[in-house]
Amino acid sequence: MQGIIKKPVITEKATAASEKRNAFSFEVDRQANKIEIKNAVEKMYGVHVVAVRTLNYGGGKSSMKYTNKGIVEQKSKQWKKAVVTVADGETIDLFTNY
Repeated sequence: MQGIIKKPVITEKATAASEKRNAFSFEVDRQANKIEIKNAVEKMYGVHVVAVRTLNYGGGKSSMKYTNKGIVEQKSKQWKKAVVTVADGETIDLFTNY
């Protein structure tokens, strides 16, 4: 289960969603499906998961680097984000577990 959830995504938008909608964001393994993500979050944090939404971020061009060999394009990494909604009255404390 530990290999499925890599780390929490802590941004202003994710923090606002956790306060308003009980939705928490995680960077997850790219091969994991929604059921595996749900089971991993329930086991790791002891909460009841209501919904899981996933987003795939592709590795697009991020920058160009000029070297003595010419211009080298660098790609950003590919990753998958899961937005997990937990039941009302339950919460996940992301700062104590990592």
